[in-house]
Parts: sequence; structure tokens; C-alpha cells
Amino acid sequence: MFRILFHSPEIPGNTGNAIRLAAITGAELHLVEPLGFDFSDAKLRRAGLDYHDLAVVTVHPDINAAWQHLEPERVYAFTSDGTASYTDIAYQPGDVLMFGQESVGLPAALKSDPHVTATVRLPMLPALRSLNLANAASIAVYEAWRQNGFAGARI
Repeated sequence: MFRILFHSPEIPGNTGNAIRLAAITGAELHLVEPLGFDFSDAKLRRAGLDYHDLAVVTVHPDINAAWQHLEPERVYAFTSDGTASYTDIAYQPGDVLMFGQESVGLPAALKSDPHVTATVRLPMLPALRSLNLANAASIAVYEAWRQNGFAGARI
């Protein structure tokens, strides 16, 4: 299935929601440290409800460790200044959908990392800065899953 990568997430509720998203869609969730919370955080537990044991979640000490573990063929870096629309990508199982910190997004070095296949954007009104991290990940995962016929889902 698809792999969600959060680079240094800061807000426990967003990661909790992503844990639930991963469990419900069969995606994997990969988190790159440093994290802005620990796994005992009540907001993280509340947002993930009882899905924590049903999701595949891996924490990596840095991005290089994540790349080594994932061995990705294709990485899509979601950013407000992405060059491709999320609907223009032909997603394949195993793709990595990467997102940055809630406060600042992805660092420039990650946007140009050689592992990155393309930078991708979600449409927004021009006067607004960004979409909530968990919501952005949900939109991307569901589009990728839709393109692949919702493989494994009860429709």
C-alpha cells in the first residue's frame, strides 16, 4: 500500500489522526524525528482512538534512516509551492507521500532531495498559507487509493 512520511511533526493530534488514517486505509505511517510530542501524549492517543494497535507506525531517527528503511522508488513531497497538482500524479502502491512540519512545512533541502520524484500541491485559495497536516495527508492517501481501485477495501 502507500506510505505516509511526516518529517518532524509537531502536533500530537495530527499524528494521532494519521495513525487512524493509516489503520483505516492500510497505509504505513513513518515519522522522522525530532517529534514535537511523545507517544504517551493524551492528544495523540485521543486522536488515534483505538487504532494505534491496527496501524503500522515506524519512527526514524533522521531522514537518512527513513530512506534506508523505505528504499523508495518514488517520493512525492507535498508542499504549498509544489510544481504538480496532486491529481496529476499516477500513484502506485509503495509510493511515499511526504509531508513537513505543521509550522514551516518541508525544508528546502528535502524538497530537492534526490529521493524526491516531484513536489506536489493541493489546491488552495491564494490568500491562505496551508491546509492542516492530517487533512492534507488524508486527501493525498485517498486520491492515491482511489486511483488504485481502493484495493483491499470494502466499498
